[in-house]
Amino acid sequence: MPLLPDYNTLKLLRIPFSFFLMPVFILALSQTNDVKLLNAIGTFLVIHLLVYPASNGYNSYIDRDESPIGGLEHPPLPTKKLFHITLLMDIVSVSLSFFLINKLFSVCILAYILASRAYSSKQIRLKKYPLIGFLVVVVFQGAFTFFMCSAGISNVPFSVTSTNSYILLACSFQIAGAYPLTQIYQHKEDVAAGVVTLSYKLGYKGTFVFTAIMFAICNIFYYIYFYRTDKVSHFYILQLFFAPVIIFFTYWLLKVIKTKSEANFKNTMIMNTIAAICMNSCFTLLTFLNHF
Repeated sequence: MPLLPDYNTLKLLRIPFSFFLMPVFILALSQTNDVKLLNAIGTFLVIHLLVYPASNGYNSYIDRDESPIGGLEHPPLPTKKLFHITLLMDIVSVSLSFFLINKLFSVCILAYILASRAYSSKQIRLKKYPLIGFLVVVVFQGAFTFFMCSAGISNVPFSVTSTNSYILLACSFQIAGAYPLTQIYQHKEDVAAGVVTLSYKLGYKGTFVFTAIMFAICNIFYYIYFYRTDKVSHFYILQLFFAPVIIFFTYWLLKVIKTKSEANFKNTMIMNTIAAICMNSCFTLLTFLNHF
């Protein structure tokens, strides 16, 4: 079968990498009222097994990376089959969303896919613009994904009230802090490919400072949201889970100050893993506290 993926194609879809993108879904699950169980399962599967892997695969097809990328230290070269499979996955994800979940969710999925393609494609290539590329990622992987997940989990559209706007802002600023760190080991490769990232413009130390500021602002928005929803205790729970992330972040910063070569793929993946485990665990706990 021509569209049956081979081993290298499966690797470039980077399905396990979806684990690092799960916190926003679980946070949305924890904060969404009137959760529909089947909807929640379907939403999770569509986003994490279809949309995210297809986005990863398309980006790999366009960039043809030979150096480490998120989740893969030694990426294989892509083939045309990868492009066809990502296109099929996109069509399936929109179709399943429309027919099995709801229309709003399917529209959100389509918008996310289009933004992802605009970010990577050679024709538009938003990723080559430091600020625009950064803002697209921050908005679509942050606030928009929270809204999209909530739209799928419940048939009642997420209400963007003054209070709820703070959780959307917290999501986007959390991504704003994390995203530049994922670019820190790729400066030379990105510039060689004609891509100037925000992390490159900030430099190694500047990236860490920027990340710290973004996380601080994120934390402020979390506090306001939980305060306004009479769940300040949930904010303090969040701080406990943030602690390991801050500890490794500080340790890594000190290493980079001494030796710039410490801003490498290995440390980036350790940082991503710690953050994903802590945030996924925290938001899972909040889901149980809010719904059970």
